Amino acid sequence: MHALAAADLEPTAVTHVVTVSCTGFYSPGLDFSLIEQLKLSGQVQRCHLGFMGCHGALNGLNMARAITQADPSAMVLLGAVELCSLHQQYTDDPEQLVANALFADGAAAVVMAGQVAAEKRTAESETDASWRVVDHFSAVLPGSTHMMSWRIGDHGFVMSLDSQVPALIENSLRRLLEPWLASHGMAVDNIDSWAIHPGGPRIVESTGRALGLLASQLAPSLGVLANYGNMSSPTVLFILQQLEETSDPGQAVVMVAFGPGLCVEACLLERI
Repeated sequence: MHALAAADLEPTAVTHVVTVSCTGFYSPGLDFSLIEQLKLSGQVQRCHLGFMGCHGALNGLNMARAITQADPSAMVLLGAVELCSLHQQYTDDPEQLVANALFADGAAAVVMAGQVAAEKRTAESETDASWRVVDHFSAVLPGSTHMMSWRIGDHGFVMSLDSQVPALIENSLRRLLEPWLASHGMAVDNIDSWAIHPGGPRIVESTGRALGLLASQLAPSLGVLANYGNMSSPTVLFILQQLEETSDPGQAVVMVAFGPGLCVEACLLERI
């Protein structure tokens, strides 16, 4: 399976649309808007993943990968859109003030092709795939449900984030990822680059300590956070775009994000 640049992709080549959002719902939804505005085929197949939070784009990639595995001729458009400003809380509660300052609006998209579609596109165009999706990982941390939530209150959606989340990540992440990477003949220490969802500076720093990462490996995530804020689900795709400019063919990249549950999602990619 391959993620492709979509700059010169014919709209009618898209066979499936996967959309991700947890900040706004309407019907007909985001998928219909993409079909109309991009002039996609009216027969395109659609799937929406909602209310998954910051790791939603990784779940979307996993869904797109499943589609391309089932249908090697599929061309899947994944769109992640979050309008966090819809849920601004007008309060003097310190936790909500931090959330107001941290979260931002954002959108990102990627196209994933099955093997047959990728080979056909490569033969017809000089545009090659950027990444190969190798595998996905998911784990729910026991006893952590109360640590991160996104609930409907009297004045809209209210985010809660326990102060112990960074410590939980620091104590758990490496032992979770090591067996998964080992199944692909890899180890934490030989992953070239990391796209870590910046839930906040402490989340990135705790992930770095858990995995023994260098400051340079954390810089892309912290840079996106500083320039764009925490855009929830699209954020890791912004980081991946930066890594595309600095990585070499054959290098491995792991995307990691955390969301309500508390859930860890990861994706292993290879730069093509």
